[in-house]
This record gives sequence, C-alpha cells and structure tokens, in this order.
Amino acid sequence: MQVSTQLKQLTPKQRSAVLACFLGWTLDAFDFFIIVFVLKDIAREFHTDITRVTFAIFVTLAMRPVGALVFGLIADRYGRRPTLMINIVLYSLVEFFSGWAPNLTVLIFLRGFYGVAMGGEWGVGASLAMETIPPAARGAVSGVLQAGYPAGYLLAAILFNTSFHFLGWRGMFMVGVLPALLVLYVRQNVEESPVWSEGGSKTIQLWGTIKEHWGLFLYVIVLMTVFNSFSHGTQDIYPTFLQVQHGFPPATVGLIAIVYNIGAILGGIFFGTFSERFGRRRSIVVAALLTLPVLPLWAFSSTVPALMIGAFMMQFFMQGAWGIIPVHLNELSPDGVRGSFPGFAYQLGNLFAAGNGTLQAHFAEMNGRNYGLSLALTVAIVAVLIVVVTSLGPEFRGVKFGRSAQGFPEPAS
Repeated sequence: MQVSTQLKQLTPKQRSAVLACFLGWTLDAFDFFIIVFVLKDIAREFHTDITRVTFAIFVTLAMRPVGALVFGLIADRYGRRPTLMINIVLYSLVEFFSGWAPNLTVLIFLRGFYGVAMGGEWGVGASLAMETIPPAARGAVSGVLQAGYPAGYLLAAILFNTSFHFLGWRGMFMVGVLPALLVLYVRQNVEESPVWSEGGSKTIQLWGTIKEHWGLFLYVIVLMTVFNSFSHGTQDIYPTFLQVQHGFPPATVGLIAIVYNIGAILGGIFFGTFSERFGRRRSIVVAALLTLPVLPLWAFSSTVPALMIGAFMMQFFMQGAWGIIPVHLNELSPDGVRGSFPGFAYQLGNLFAAGNGTLQAHFAEMNGRNYGLSLALTVAIVAVLIVVVTSLGPEFRGVKFGRSAQGFPEPAS
C-alpha cells in the first residue's frame, strides 16, 4: 500500500513527531466534539433551545483565529515543540472547567477561551510534522494528521455511546482533561523542527509576509472558509439531526457517529496519500465532487443501516478532501512563517464559517425541524464552491522547506 511505503521513509524521531502531532489534533478534536453530542441536554438543563446552545460552537470557532495568530507567532519565535505543549495543556484545562459551568453564559465564555487554545494547535502541530519529514512522505502524513480530527470525533462518539448514561454532559467535559497527559510524551520523545532550528534569528515576519503575498493570503482564507463550512456543515448538527428528526437514543447516535468517523479517518489517509501522485488540487476536486451523489442517502434516509452507509461515504469523501489540507497549506506557506501563516489563514476561514451550525439549526427549526434538508443544502452548495475555489488556486507540491529552498516556489503543474 502506498501509504505504508511513504511512512516507511520516516526515522523513529520523525515518527514520534508525527504521532505527537496526530494525537494533539485527535485529542483537541475529541474535546471539541463532545459538545455536539450534548446540545439537547445542555439546552434542557439551562432551559433554553438548541439554537441558542449552538452559539457556544460559534464562539469556539470564532475565537480560533486569535489562538492561531498568538500561538503561531510564538511558534515562529520560540519553536514548534514548546508551543505545542502549551496548547495541549490549555485546551485540556478549559475543557475540564467547561463541565462546571453554572449557566449558558459561562459555558459560552469558556468555549470561547477553548477556541483560542484549539486555534493554535493545528498550525503549530502541522508545521512541526511537515518540517520534520521528507517531502515524499508529506501526502501520507498529511492524511494521517488530518485523520486526527475524525479520530477525535470517533473518541467522543465512543464516550457518548458508552458513558453518557452515567457521566452526563458535565462528566463528558471533565473527561476532556486527560489529553494533558500527552505533554509528557512530547517532552520525552519529540525534537524541535529542523527547519525552524536552522532558521537563525527568529524575528516576527508574518505581517511583512502577508503584505508581500497578500493575494495568496486572501486566497487561503477563502479556501479555508469553504472548507470549514464543508466540515462543520456535515458534522456539527448531524448528531442533533439523528436525535431530533429521527428520535434515535444516545446509543444509536453514538454507533452511527462511530461508523461515519471510521469512514472519515480512512478517507483522509486515502486521499492524502493519493495526492502525492495525483496532485493536491485534483485530489481535492475529486473528493468534493463525490460527496454530491451521496447526499440523498446521507440526509434523507429513514433507516439506521442506510444512514450508516450514507454517513460513512459522506465523511470518507469530505474528510478525504480535508486530508490534503495540512500538506497543501504548509506547501503554500512561505518559509519563516509556517507556524503562523497556514494556521492563521485556516482559522480566519473558521471564523467566517463559524455561524454555520447556528444557521443550519435555525433553518431546520423554521422548516419543521427538517435537519436533513438543512444539511443537504449546505453540502450541495459548499462542495461546488470547493471545486471552483480549489481549481482557481496555486499548488506547490513537493516544494523544499528551509534554507535549501530558493525563494518562493512556482506553482506545480
């Protein structure tokens, strides 16, 4: 299998860096996705409706650019490794305190602070991994790294499926403190990025780089806006769709979520690896287009087996497109700002897509709680936008990082 061939090129230290970054994103996503399973329960306890509770998701996503900027600049100045450890500790602690929120206002405040910590993790972890590995392994590693997101969703689904009945929504948040233990592994086994280490004087170059490459920066923001609408449009209210529109109990919702996140993990790894040969843009376009035929089965089925198959396929192709993003954005980024440029642009896209869950829930409630229609319309529109935006952009597949790179690369054909 091509993915194993690419990964075999890695040294033990490189594998440790990839594993740490994968786990950092996995456990970050685990902490994030806990809330999507318990929106209804939070609304019931705080005597409000689901649409108002989804504002907590909006605030988390909206604050992620702040974290990407702050922690990205810290990573460019002081190194990827220590910044990653700080991120992991912060998001774990805030997750724990979320379980103690006395009311919705406090919970929303804590989720905003969580968004700051979460926003820093992706850019820092992706740059550490991509700068540590050989160029020929980037596609496979990109798929593995991005598979951490659905892997975290999968862990949250397993926790919900097996433990919600005795933990409750508060206990699920408190379990989210466990990722802090990952810092011990990073400290013991992960070395600093060799590209960052060879960079000499570490001065903040982000604003000058953005000014010099403002067109590229704006393009990446637009790209990540549609990409984040793609992921959050298929994930954030899908458990609510299963609970409210179909009336499934937590065990069934958790089981379906487990199935579709397995699909997401496989899709990210497959298309990430595929992009090493077929190209980043072409692979994204193929994966996005393949979500369209799946829409009826995914959003309008009425039986559990049909919904499982539809959800598996939807997440396989959606996350397949996402599996290329870590390598694509890091290759597009100029040297010297790889800790901040990709993550900041990515999270600004998250900001502009942050209202997605609230809009979907509102549209569904206005149409007789038809969450399936809301989900289908979102994906149909966004998948087409991804194809258009990706096709119009550049690609720097295989570009060298660090001092060996001569200037900023020309786009790959």
